[in-house]
Amino acid sequence: MEFNSKTVYLTVTLIGLVSMMGDIVYEGGRGAVPSYLQLLGASAFIVGLVSGLGDFVGYALRLVSGYLSDKSRAYWQFMFIGYGLIIAIPMLSITSFWPFAALLVVLERLGKAVRAPARDTIVSIVSKGVGVGKAFGLHELMDQIGAVMGPLIVSAILYFTSNNYTITFAALFIPYTILLITLSYVYFKVRGKVLENIGHETGGGSKSFSKDFYIYSL
Repeated sequence: MEFNSKTVYLTVTLIGLVSMMGDIVYEGGRGAVPSYLQLLGASAFIVGLVSGLGDFVGYALRLVSGYLSDKSRAYWQFMFIGYGLIIAIPMLSITSFWPFAALLVVLERLGKAVRAPARDTIVSIVSKGVGVGKAFGLHELMDQIGAVMGPLIVSAILYFTSNNYTITFAALFIPYTILLITLSYVYFKVRGKVLENIGHETGGGSKSFSKDFYIYSL
């Protein structure tokens, strides 16, 4: 059963808003994290290691989370867990211990790995009625707006607070809260229809990839 166009655009826009708020938090915090870790006593080597490890976790574990979300069909749960872990960035405001701060940074990237495959699956299922490409284009646009706004907002807060990292990271609780409220609204708005369509679209994750898929991926 396809969604009507109004529901599709509303859902994709709201999921895009969720991603926008998430990127404001992450991309905003990302620029401040290296100098903050050094301020807490971490060496340049540790800062680089944390950054590299976080990116590795964020990408390498997507295959695992994607497989598990398909097998369990728990796409919404994976989204909530993944987006929930974004709280790790605002929580940097309450730590003065660099190992804990480093752990929070890696945890946020773990959240990215958990939420991305599930979110993309839901967007693809919802958008069948109007075109998957159009839906993903709208979602990516909003995502990139957040990626631009985040560093600008954090830079402004740092400037006006004389580089007060505690206030800066704490301010990111605001977009994080908007994220959770929006995601919850989308969940209660369309979860029934999404679950109804998942069985037809995913087949429970039982299908194997074709040879053409692997060639395209390479």
